[in-house]
Amino acid sequence: MEDEALAEIANELYAKPMEDFVSARAAAAKEAAGSDKELGAAVRGLPKPSVAAWAVNMLALHQPDVLAELANLGGRMRGAQASLDAAALRELGRERRTMLAAAVDTARSVAQQQGRAISDAMATDIEETLRALTADEGAAAAVQSGRLLKTLSADGVNAVELEGSVAVPAALPAPKAAPAPPKAPTRKEQARSTTAAGTTRPKPDKPRLEAVRQTPRPTSPPALEKAKAALAEAQAAEAETAQLARDLQDQADETRTEIAELQQEIADLRARLRAAEDRLEQSRKRLASTTAEAKQAARAADKAERTAMLAQERVLRLDNTRG
Repeated sequence: MEDEALAEIANELYAKPMEDFVSARAAAAKEAAGSDKELGAAVRGLPKPSVAAWAVNMLALHQPDVLAELANLGGRMRGAQASLDAAALRELGRERRTMLAAAVDTARSVAQQQGRAISDAMATDIEETLRALTADEGAAAAVQSGRLLKTLSADGVNAVELEGSVAVPAALPAPKAAPAPPKAPTRKEQARSTTAAGTTRPKPDKPRLEAVRQTPRPTSPPALEKAKAALAEAQAAEAETAQLARDLQDQADETRTEIAELQQEIADLRARLRAAEDRLEQSRKRLASTTAEAKQAARAADKAERTAMLAQERVLRLDNTRG
C-alpha cells in the first residue's frame, strides 16, 4: 500500500463536512478494498477529526493563503530568535497576535459556510493550533496538510507534539534540517594550530595544573547561544504578555463603560415602561367608563325608541277615531 494513495483518499475525506465524514469513509473504504484490501483497511481506520481540527482543515482547504502567511511569519520569528534579535521578536510577536485574531475569524467564517458554528472554546483551540504552526515547521506541515485530527499546542521551548495529530503522517513533507551549530575546536586541533603558528606552549607546573583543574570550564558556544536565544524569546514573550495585558485592560475598561451605558439605558427603559403602564391603566379605566356610559346610552335610546313607537301608535289611533 502506498502512503500517497492513502493520503489522496484522506485529503478527499477530510475536506468533507463533519456530518458526512463517517458515511464517506465507509464508501471510500469499500471502493478501495475492491482493488487493494490493505488500502481499504487503512481507509477504514482513518480517525474522525475533532470539530476544531476540522475547522482548521477547512481553513487549509478554502483559505490556504492564511496558513501560508502564518507559516512565513513563523519562519521570520525563528530567524529573529536565531540571530538573538529581541526587538524583531517583539515586533513579530505583535504581528502574530493580529494575524492570529484575523485567522481565527476567518476559520469561524469558513466553518459557518460549511454549516458548523464555532464556540469560543473551539476558537481558543484553533488559535493555539495556529500559534503552534508559527512555532514549529513540523506543526506547520501538519496544519497545512488539511488532515489534522486534533488541535496542537506549543510551549515555546520544545518541539510541538504531533503524535496522533495528523492522518497519514508519513505523507507529510520532511521539515528542513536546522543548520548545525559550529563545533568548538578540540584540544588536539588547538595544539596543532598553536604549533603551526610557531608558538610553543610551556609545560605548566603542578600548582598551575591544579588551578586549571579547579577552574570551571567555560560554557560551550552552542549552550551559550541557546541560553541567549531562550533569553531573547523570554523577553519577547514578556513584552507580548505585557501588551496583551494592556489590551485586555483596555477591553475591560471599554466593557465597564458599555455596562454603565446599558444600565442607564435599562433605567430609562424601565421608567418609560412604568409611564406606559400608567397610561395603559388610565386608558383601561377610560375604556371601562366609556363602555358603561355607552351601554347606558344604548338602553336610553332603546327606551326612547319604544316611547316614540307608542306615541306614534296613539297618534294613529286618534286619527282613525276622528275619521
